[in-house]
Amino acid sequence: MAEKESLFSKKNIQLLKNPLNTDNPITVQVLGVCSALAVTVQLKPSIVMAISVMVVIAASNVIVSLLRNLIPNRVRIIVQLVIVAALVILVDLTLKAYSYDVSKQLSVFIGLIITNCIVMGRLEAFALANKPWASFLDGLGNGAGYGLILVVVSFFRELLGSGKLGGWEILGHKGKTIADSTGLYGFGYENNGFMLLAPMALIVVGIYIWIQRSINVKLIEN
Repeated sequence: MAEKESLFSKKNIQLLKNPLNTDNPITVQVLGVCSALAVTVQLKPSIVMAISVMVVIAASNVIVSLLRNLIPNRVRIIVQLVIVAALVILVDLTLKAYSYDVSKQLSVFIGLIITNCIVMGRLEAFALANKPWASFLDGLGNGAGYGLILVVVSFFRELLGSGKLGGWEILGHKGKTIADSTGLYGFGYENNGFMLLAPMALIVVGIYIWIQRSINVKLIEN
Protein backbone atom coordinates (compact mmCIF):
# COMPACT_ATOMS: atom_id res chain seq x y z
CA MET A 1 0.00 0.00 0.00
CA ALA A 2 1.41 3.40 -0.97
CA GLU A 3 2.21 5.80 1.85
CA LYS A 4 -0.04 8.80 2.25
CA GLU A 5 1.51 12.06 1.21
CA SER A 6 2.52 14.25 4.16
CA LEU A 7 0.45 17.37 4.74
CA PHE A 8 3.65 19.39 4.50
CA SER A 9 5.50 17.37 1.91
CA LYS A 10 8.05 19.04 -0.34
CA LYS A 11 5.42 19.33 -3.07
CA ASN A 12 2.95 21.02 -0.73
CA ILE A 13 5.59 23.38 0.65
CA GLN A 14 6.34 24.48 -2.91
CA LEU A 15 2.69 25.52 -3.25
CA LEU A 16 3.35 28.02 -0.48
CA LYS A 17 6.85 29.11 -1.50
CA ASN A 18 6.72 29.43 -5.29
CA PRO A 19 4.14 32.26 -5.41
CA LEU A 20 6.39 34.33 -3.15
CA ASN A 21 9.16 34.36 -5.76
CA THR A 22 9.46 32.29 -8.93
CA ASP A 23 5.71 32.10 -9.60
CA ASN A 24 4.50 35.35 -8.06
CA PRO A 25 1.00 36.19 -9.34
CA ILE A 26 1.83 39.87 -9.94
CA THR A 27 5.48 39.99 -11.01
CA VAL A 28 5.63 36.69 -12.91
CA GLN A 29 2.06 35.79 -13.89
CA VAL A 30 1.14 39.49 -14.31
CA LEU A 31 -2.25 39.10 -12.61
CA GLY A 32 -4.01 41.43 -10.18
CA VAL A 33 -1.86 44.39 -11.22
CA CYS A 34 -4.73 46.94 -11.16
CA SER A 35 -5.44 46.62 -7.44
CA ALA A 36 -1.70 46.60 -6.74
CA LEU A 37 -1.55 50.06 -8.30
CA ALA A 38 -4.73 51.39 -6.74
CA VAL A 39 -4.55 50.50 -3.04
CA THR A 40 -0.85 50.90 -2.27
CA VAL A 41 -0.69 54.57 -1.31
CA GLN A 42 -0.70 53.59 2.38
CA LEU A 43 0.57 50.48 4.16
CA LYS A 44 -2.45 49.72 6.36
CA PRO A 45 -5.05 49.43 3.56
CA SER A 46 -2.57 47.34 1.56
CA ILE A 47 -2.17 44.85 4.41
CA VAL A 48 -5.94 44.61 4.86
CA MET A 49 -6.43 44.14 1.12
CA ALA A 50 -3.74 41.45 1.06
CA ILE A 51 -5.35 39.53 3.93
CA SER A 52 -8.79 39.87 2.33
CA VAL A 53 -7.59 38.45 -1.00
CA MET A 54 -5.73 35.65 0.77
CA VAL A 55 -8.86 34.63 2.70
CA VAL A 56 -11.02 34.71 -0.43
CA ILE A 57 -8.56 32.71 -2.57
CA ALA A 58 -7.90 30.07 0.10
CA ALA A 59 -11.56 29.61 1.03
CA SER A 60 -12.86 29.59 -2.55
CA ASN A 61 -10.14 27.13 -3.58
CA VAL A 62 -11.21 24.72 -0.84
CA ILE A 63 -14.92 25.03 -1.63
CA VAL A 64 -14.46 24.56 -5.38
CA SER A 65 -12.10 21.64 -4.76
CA LEU A 66 -14.71 19.94 -2.56
CA LEU A 67 -17.40 20.48 -5.20
CA ARG A 68 -15.25 19.86 -8.28
CA ASN A 69 -16.84 16.49 -9.09
CA LEU A 70 -20.36 17.85 -8.60
CA ILE A 71 -20.17 21.05 -10.66
CA PRO A 72 -21.35 20.61 -14.29
CA ASN A 73 -18.67 21.86 -16.64
CA ARG A 74 -21.04 24.13 -18.56
CA VAL A 75 -21.88 26.22 -15.45
CA ARG A 76 -18.59 26.00 -13.57
CA ILE A 77 -17.68 29.67 -14.12
CA ILE A 78 -21.06 30.81 -12.80
CA VAL A 79 -20.73 28.58 -9.74
CA GLN A 80 -17.22 29.87 -9.08
CA LEU A 81 -18.38 33.48 -9.33
CA VAL A 82 -21.23 32.82 -6.88
CA ILE A 83 -18.81 31.25 -4.38
CA VAL A 84 -16.29 34.08 -4.70
CA ALA A 85 -19.01 36.74 -4.51
CA ALA A 86 -20.43 35.25 -1.32
CA LEU A 87 -16.99 35.19 0.30
CA VAL A 88 -16.24 38.77 -0.79
CA ILE A 89 -19.53 39.94 0.72
CA LEU A 90 -18.60 38.29 4.04
CA VAL A 91 -15.16 39.93 3.97
CA ASP A 92 -16.68 43.32 3.11
CA LEU A 93 -19.24 43.12 5.93
CA THR A 94 -16.53 42.05 8.38
CA LEU A 95 -14.36 45.04 7.44
CA LYS A 96 -17.28 47.44 7.77
CA ALA A 97 -18.06 46.03 11.21
CA TYR A 98 -14.53 45.98 12.65
CA SER A 99 -12.44 48.36 10.53
CA TYR A 100 -14.79 50.86 8.96
CA ASP A 101 -12.16 53.53 8.20
CA VAL A 102 -10.03 51.08 6.23
CA SER A 103 -13.14 49.77 4.52
CA LYS A 104 -13.90 53.31 3.32
CA GLN A 105 -10.32 53.73 2.10
CA LEU A 106 -10.47 50.52 0.07
CA SER A 107 -13.89 51.54 -1.24
CA VAL A 108 -14.93 49.50 -4.30
CA PHE A 109 -11.68 47.53 -4.47
CA ILE A 110 -12.89 44.98 -1.92
CA GLY A 111 -15.89 44.26 -4.14
CA LEU A 112 -13.63 44.01 -7.16
CA ILE A 113 -11.89 41.00 -5.61
CA ILE A 114 -14.73 39.11 -7.32
CA THR A 115 -13.16 39.89 -10.69
CA ASN A 116 -9.54 39.59 -9.55
CA CYS A 117 -7.72 37.47 -12.13
CA ILE A 118 -5.71 35.70 -9.44
CA VAL A 119 -8.82 34.34 -7.69
CA MET A 120 -10.50 32.98 -10.80
CA GLY A 121 -7.17 31.85 -12.24
CA ARG A 122 -6.39 29.62 -9.25
CA LEU A 123 -9.88 28.14 -9.29
CA GLU A 124 -9.59 27.22 -12.95
CA ALA A 125 -5.93 26.21 -12.98
CA PHE A 126 -5.67 24.42 -9.65
CA ALA A 127 -8.75 23.92 -7.46
CA LEU A 128 -10.77 22.14 -10.15
CA ALA A 129 -8.07 19.49 -10.51
CA ASN A 130 -6.69 19.06 -6.98
CA LYS A 131 -7.72 17.99 -3.49
CA PRO A 132 -8.87 20.46 -0.81
CA TRP A 133 -5.64 20.57 1.25
CA ALA A 134 -3.42 21.24 -1.75
CA SER A 135 -5.94 23.80 -3.00
CA PHE A 136 -5.91 25.51 0.40
CA LEU A 137 -2.11 25.77 0.36
CA ASP A 138 -2.18 27.03 -3.22
CA GLY A 139 -4.66 29.72 -2.20
CA LEU A 140 -2.58 30.77 0.79
CA GLY A 141 0.59 30.86 -1.28
CA ASN A 142 -0.85 32.95 -4.09
CA GLY A 143 -2.61 35.24 -1.63
CA ALA A 144 0.67 35.72 0.23
CA GLY A 145 2.55 36.34 -3.03
CA TYR A 146 0.00 38.98 -4.00
CA GLY A 147 0.13 40.51 -0.54
CA LEU A 148 3.93 40.63 -0.54
CA ILE A 149 3.97 42.92 -3.56
CA LEU A 150 1.26 45.17 -2.09
CA VAL A 151 3.17 45.54 1.18
CA VAL A 152 6.51 46.24 -0.53
CA VAL A 153 5.03 48.83 -2.89
CA SER A 154 2.95 50.57 -0.20
CA PHE A 155 5.95 50.59 2.18
CA PHE A 156 8.06 52.69 -0.16
CA ARG A 157 5.18 54.83 -1.44
CA GLU A 158 3.95 55.85 2.00
CA LEU A 159 7.43 56.22 3.52
CA LEU A 160 8.90 58.35 0.73
CA GLY A 161 5.63 60.05 -0.20
CA SER A 162 4.44 61.15 3.25
CA GLY A 163 7.20 60.17 5.66
CA LYS A 164 4.89 57.79 7.48
CA LEU A 165 4.18 54.08 7.83
CA GLY A 166 0.75 52.95 8.92
CA GLY A 167 -0.01 56.57 9.79
CA TRP A 168 2.98 56.85 12.16
CA GLU A 169 5.61 59.53 11.52
CA ILE A 170 8.84 57.70 10.71
CA LEU A 171 11.09 60.33 9.16
CA GLY A 172 10.32 62.93 11.82
CA HIS A 173 7.86 65.78 12.21
CA LYS A 174 7.60 68.38 9.48
CA GLY A 175 7.03 71.88 10.82
CA LYS A 176 6.35 75.14 9.06
CA THR A 177 10.07 75.79 8.82
CA ILE A 178 13.22 73.64 8.89
CA ALA A 179 13.96 74.94 12.39
CA ASP A 180 10.58 73.70 13.60
CA SER A 181 11.05 70.27 11.99
CA THR A 182 12.58 67.13 13.47
CA GLY A 183 14.28 64.04 12.04
CA LEU A 184 15.18 64.16 8.36
CA TYR A 185 12.91 67.16 7.87
CA GLY A 186 15.26 69.08 10.14
CA PHE A 187 17.95 68.59 7.49
CA GLY A 188 15.73 69.92 4.74
CA TYR A 189 14.22 66.67 3.47
CA GLU A 190 11.01 67.05 1.47
CA ASN A 191 8.40 64.36 0.82
CA ASN A 192 8.26 63.10 -2.75
CA GLY A 193 4.65 63.74 -3.74
CA PHE A 194 5.16 61.79 -6.95
CA MET A 195 5.30 58.60 -4.84
CA LEU A 196 1.62 59.08 -3.99
CA LEU A 197 0.57 59.10 -7.64
CA ALA A 198 -0.56 55.91 -9.40
CA PRO A 199 2.27 55.87 -12.00
CA MET A 200 4.81 55.52 -9.19
CA ALA A 201 3.20 52.24 -8.10
CA LEU A 202 3.88 50.85 -11.57
CA ILE A 203 7.47 52.07 -11.43
CA VAL A 204 8.04 50.44 -8.01
CA VAL A 205 6.57 47.17 -9.29
CA GLY A 206 8.85 47.45 -12.33
CA ILE A 207 11.91 47.94 -10.10
CA TYR A 208 10.86 44.92 -8.02
CA ILE A 209 10.57 42.80 -11.19
CA TRP A 210 14.00 43.98 -12.34
CA ILE A 211 15.61 43.06 -9.00
CA GLN A 212 13.76 39.74 -8.89
CA ARG A 213 14.90 38.74 -12.38
CA SER A 214 18.44 39.93 -11.74
CA ILE A 215 18.63 37.57 -8.77
CA ASN A 216 16.84 34.66 -10.45
CA VAL A 217 18.05 34.32 -14.05
CA LYS A 218 15.54 31.50 -14.67
CA LEU A 219 12.84 34.17 -14.85
CA ILE A 220 14.53 35.98 -17.73
CA GLU A 221 12.68 35.31 -20.97
CA ASN A 222 14.76 33.90 -23.77
